[in-house]
Amino acid sequence: MEHDRKGRGKTSRRGFLGQALTAAGTAIAAPSLLNQTSNAQDSSQMAKDNMQVTLNVNGKQQSLTIEPRVTLLDALRDRLGLVGSKKGCDHGQCGACTVLIDGERVYSCLALAVMQEGKEIVTIEGLAKGDTLHPVQAAFIENDGFQCGYCTPGQICASVALLDEIKRGCASVVTPDLTRPPQLAELSEAEIKERLSGNLCRCSAYNGIVAAVQQVAGQNPPSPLANLIFSEPEETRA
Repeated sequence: MEHDRKGRGKTSRRGFLGQALTAAGTAIAAPSLLNQTSNAQDSSQMAKDNMQVTLNVNGKQQSLTIEPRVTLLDALRDRLGLVGSKKGCDHGQCGACTVLIDGERVYSCLALAVMQEGKEIVTIEGLAKGDTLHPVQAAFIENDGFQCGYCTPGQICASVALLDEIKRGCASVVTPDLTRPPQLAELSEAEIKERLSGNLCRCSAYNGIVAAVQQVAGQNPPSPLANLIFSEPEETRA
């Protein structure tokens, strides 16, 4: 601080720049401090809002402390290590996350974990009995019902539910006679495709998937090779 002859304060250029840099540093640091404070408050609030829930997954009781907005899919994958159910679209559009809840197929990405207490949840990991595969799992292998395998857990769970629906006499939009729901032995390809339309396969292994369902239904599905068309190249024809 310099003083003129009358004793009044006068800021030098060096002093002014120092003050400006100090003010700028404070302005930059303030939002960071505010964000840290806000994040700490959010974490504290989330911890306060956490809920204790006990889920029955594959026959085992699993106790979790989770935030109410956690989906069943995230709880299964991130908290319980059951990564068979896949996160595809995360919007209930692809079916890769399909699991069974009380025997019904459910998109686990759209179901809140805290709402499943007291229900029986079965994932792809819970279908086999020890080293013995579920009949649907075995049929998928025998009929080439998968390629990359990403959608396969959801496809298999949906197929298990489909067969149970037929046994319960459930009709679909393509059932010709609603007073006479289809039986397993007469389950048509159109019925299977319609009932599995909520599960997408980007590899297009649909023929094998349909054949797997037909096999478990007690039908004689076509051979996986039956859908392949072999033709002689044009340049070799006489």
